[in-house]
Amino acid sequence: MIVTTGNEVEMGKIVQYLGIVRGIVVRATSIGAGFIGGLKALGGGNIEEWTRVCEAARQEAFARMIQHAQEIGADAIIGMRYDATEFTQGATEVLAYGTAVKLTNK
Repeated sequence: MIVTTGNEVEMGKIVQYLGIVRGIVVRATSIGAGFIGGLKALGGGNIEEWTRVCEAARQEAFARMIQHAQEIGADAIIGMRYDATEFTQGATEVLAYGTAVKLTNK
C-alpha cells in the first residue's frame, strides 16, 4: 500500500477517490511506565517510556488505517496525517487518516 502525505502518487494516476480512511487507537501508559515516566518528567528531557507508548499507538493506528483502505479496495492513501488528543489523564487517542484512492499506471 502506497501511503504519502502528499496529494499525488508518482507511481500512477489517481482515477478514483474512495473517501477518508482512518485508524484510531486509545492508549494509556502502564502503571510502571507511567510511574517511571512521571519521575523522569521531573528532571526534563526525553521520556523514553512514554515515547515507546506513543510510537506503538502511532504504529497501530497506521496499520488500522491501511486495513480500512484495503477493505474498500484502495491502491494508495494520500494526504496522510496523524492527530492525537488526550482522552483523559493518562490516556491518549491517536488517529491516522488520509484519502483512499484507486490508481492506474501512467
